Amino acid sequence: MNFLFKLLGTGISIGAGFAGTKLVNGIWEKTTGNKPPKGNDDMETSLRSALTFALISASVSAVIQVLTSRGTQRAIARFAKTQDIV
Repeated sequence: MNFLFKLLGTGISIGAGFAGTKLVNGIWEKTTGNKPPKGNDDMETSLRSALTFALISASVSAVIQVLTSRGTQRAIARFAKTQDIV
């Protein structure tokens, strides 16, 4: 059953990461008025904006990863506790 929870946690993490990426991209576009810098841009973005976007994106990704990991661990613990009661 732990494998199922880990698989579910991975799926939730991927979904949350996708939603977080869309959120960061949308906020970046509304704030700066420019599309988010991507790796295939041909030097039209400044290094400062690319680094700023990378730092923001990495921070959001780290927070999402921690929150989904903690949520999965809580769900596993709660499920294990209810299994002991039953």
